[in-house]
Amino acid sequence: MRSSRAWQKGTLTVVMAVIAAVLLMPIVITFTNSLMTEQEIRVNYGLIGKMNDVAAGNANRFVNLKLLPDLASLEQYASVLVLDSSFLRMFWNSVFLVVPIIAGQTIVGALAAYAFAKLRFRGRDALFLVYVLTMLMPFQVTLVPNYMMADKLGLLNSPSAVIWPGVFAAFGVFMLRQFALHIPFSYIEAAKMDGAGHVRIFSEIIVPMLKPGLGALVVLLFADYWNMVEQPLIFLDDSFKQPLSVYLSKVREGERGIAFAASMLYMTPMVLLFLYAETYFIEGIQLSGIKG
Repeated sequence: MRSSRAWQKGTLTVVMAVIAAVLLMPIVITFTNSLMTEQEIRVNYGLIGKMNDVAAGNANRFVNLKLLPDLASLEQYASVLVLDSSFLRMFWNSVFLVVPIIAGQTIVGALAAYAFAKLRFRGRDALFLVYVLTMLMPFQVTLVPNYMMADKLGLLNSPSAVIWPGVFAAFGVFMLRQFALHIPFSYIEAAKMDGAGHVRIFSEIIVPMLKPGLGALVVLLFADYWNMVEQPLIFLDDSFKQPLSVYLSKVREGERGIAFAASMLYMTPMVLLFLYAETYFIEGIQLSGIKG
């Protein structure tokens, strides 16, 4: 019996290791290629466009993509960070768009979650259902109303046209409400007996117990809005105001090395945030009842 369990555990470990290696391979390739010179990348990837020669019978041509560079170089990172100011400008554009969205949606979500989970008022469940239905609508459905509202308010080509719809998105409310349902009513009743009002109950009881959910929400929101492309392209006509996610979509074919370096720098904040908030993220996902 023990040998059977050990064999099953070993097999599962091998399978999971293979899956992890496959999932991590694109990141590894991106990192190693970002250390190659533009000339080496042009030689490696230039042959891909000539695969028709092989199909035509020219057997002397082979594609030999290398995982490791012949000579590690920071040339591509220098091109992105020093020689071209577009990357850093759009990086800070992303920061000034994403941070207010995350802060705003976290605050709105926590307040609404407290109301929907712990307060009793007429139409509460129906209102929450309507609110959640907006989350189920694809971005294209709400695009035209959001564009019309931004136009009427004079917010087009302004960061506010992207920030405000993100602040009042329904996902944060839904996730934190699911988490707040696990907070016992006895804590709130005890606080009321001590004379605490809603402000004190929210700040001293609800928010501390929502910390894992808030941590998970911040990670998920950062991953979502750090990668947004459609909203900036539609609401921001000025390229100087567009975020970094748009920059990567505009890298030209002859700049593959720059694309690899920019991609590594682009994913670094997301990786660092996940590593920092990993405990909160996992605990928050588990307790909120959301399954991936």
